[in-house]
Amino acid sequence: MTSVIPIKPAGRLKITPENKCSFCKGSTCCTYLSQQIDTPRSIDEFDTLIWQLSHHNTQAYKDEDGWFLLVNSACMHLQPGGHCGIYETRPLICREHSNDECEFDGPSGHDDFELFFPTHQALDAFCRKKFKHWDARFKQPVKKAAKKK
Repeated sequence: MTSVIPIKPAGRLKITPENKCSFCKGSTCCTYLSQQIDTPRSIDEFDTLIWQLSHHNTQAYKDEDGWFLLVNSACMHLQPGGHCGIYETRPLICREHSNDECEFDGPSGHDDFELFFPTHQALDAFCRKKFKHWDARFKQPVKKAAKKK
């Protein structure tokens, strides 16, 4: 995720959930998406996750809620200055977003996750420890797609 330096407003102005977003200068919550995925268990499932992490700006993590794919890519509607270009018609997930524990309060990092895989190499190293015969997957016959009639 993108690192954000917390900003403290000058004076005695209190930051509340209602005004917090107006102080955020990076709109960090709009610069990535996090999608929960099924917990990978098998060598094949971890191999698929390695393929996913081989794509630019894609990471994975596990926290108390499960496994997630993290895609670091800004929303196409994010305007200069951090405003939403489709605010009145924004998706429900954006409308329901809570800023109770958002990036404004501090940068996210390794300490926020039980497991964090910033690259496919990091996940590969994890899999080499987890699976005794990790490289044996290369010796299996390649599954061919069924032909359509």
